[in-house]
Amino acid sequence: MDINTIAAMAGVSRATVSRFLNDGYVSDEKRRRIAEVIEETGYVPSRQAQTLRTGKTGVVGVIIPKINSASISRMVTGLSDVLEKARYQILLANTANEAMSEVDYLKLFADGGSVDGIILVATVLTPEHLRTLGALSLPHVVLGQRVEGHRCVYHDDFHAVRDITLHALANGSRPAYLGVMEEDVAAGHDRHEGFLSACAERGATPLGEELPRSEFTIEGGYLACERLIDAHPEVDTVVCATDRIAAGAMACLREYGREVPADVQVTGLGDSDIAQVMTPTLTTLHYHFRTSGAEAARMLLDAMGKAEDRAQRVCMSYEIFSRNSTRRKA
Repeated sequence: MDINTIAAMAGVSRATVSRFLNDGYVSDEKRRRIAEVIEETGYVPSRQAQTLRTGKTGVVGVIIPKINSASISRMVTGLSDVLEKARYQILLANTANEAMSEVDYLKLFADGGSVDGIILVATVLTPEHLRTLGALSLPHVVLGQRVEGHRCVYHDDFHAVRDITLHALANGSRPAYLGVMEEDVAAGHDRHEGFLSACAERGATPLGEELPRSEFTIEGGYLACERLIDAHPEVDTVVCATDRIAAGAMACLREYGREVPADVQVTGLGDSDIAQVMTPTLTTLHYHFRTSGAEAARMLLDAMGKAEDRAQRVCMSYEIFSRNSTRRKA
């Protein structure tokens, strides 16, 4: 079965079928006949032939740091919604938090001719990342980090954590932060700086700054909170870089006999499903992860449709969802 057979069965020219398959103009009557034949025969156009004819693969490469993440899942859902409507398929590369694997996939996608564009869901950006991104000729978008000179969609991590810390410090005075590695500029450095800025504004001395950072896991949050309580039992407010870290911290506090929020307040970030089923429910920051994925996809589609290479940046908004893990004013 090929395009010539489809044309003969529908009683139209080969060129008409080609226009139909490539969303060109075809009269309603001819469009109906071609669609009926394709449905009856189950015809699927050859991707190789389309690539040779148009120079496009119809595929977008998406590089993610891990697959078992609620935030990344929401990003991928958002970008999938947009790309699928534009008739692009996704080639997903999971790097398991290996920074050099991200660089390798960037080079593979750029050199292999297998994709028309790339979305990198970024965490740690090394000098090698920046060199590789700078050398890319393919349209690309960085999602999750602000990168000068490149199209990117990112979150306002500094102000988000600053605001939720100020929210918690309305009813607390001995705060600590359970954060992650600062090499991750957005989730590590910027969120930590937002916490410190709020502490300075409130005149509160941050506790536990000398302690090691947490992993991006519930277990990591538990261990980080355990170190914090051992070193600073007077802590009354724990601001966490993610909801999963907050879940671990709350489990640790319960085992140490601390009530949340009566003894210690806890906040998270991400508004994941776990935030709403914890006991007590978690005060957290809602990031529009799915919308950010959709925005990155639209930005990439725009880039793939233009010859010029203009850097664009979009900073996403956020909301504080105040629940039962923080105290309320009497």
